[in-house]
Amino acid sequence: MNEHTQTVTPSAAVTGMVDHVLALAAGWTRWNGEPVHADGRVHTPHKAIRRVADHLIDHLAELEARLAGEEPQPDHWHASLITTGADLAPFTPQDLDEARSRLTRLARVWANRLDALTDEQLDDSPGEGWSFRELARHLTESVYYADAVGDLS
Repeated sequence: MNEHTQTVTPSAAVTGMVDHVLALAAGWTRWNGEPVHADGRVHTPHKAIRRVADHLIDHLAELEARLAGEEPQPDHWHASLITTGADLAPFTPQDLDEARSRLTRLARVWANRLDALTDEQLDDSPGEGWSFRELARHLTESVYYADAVGDLS
């Protein structure tokens, strides 16, 4: 963890991750249709957006379940192991608009939830797993999917 990561609030970490992803996605309408191969996986613009959204949803469901005193439901995502036909579709300006709306709204839900928690709740979170502060930091790793596709502007 670097010094900057320590000073960023959990909500700013999540919204900053989404801002980074969407900044890259702005150039993906120029994607030539060739998947990017990295780390033994296939990456495309649609797949990057799907994985970031899935990651946000998965861990939001975990956070909310733990706050409610419930066991989090296991996810059944295929994650980045598969590439669907939809992942291979051209990434159009309309897809970019949809991604902006979807990811921005998810980031705001996360920010609102994290900002409503006390420092004690962030650091001594109920249930099994990472603290909610660590969970927010983990979400920032979702930039990997967008970085794999890269800057196509």
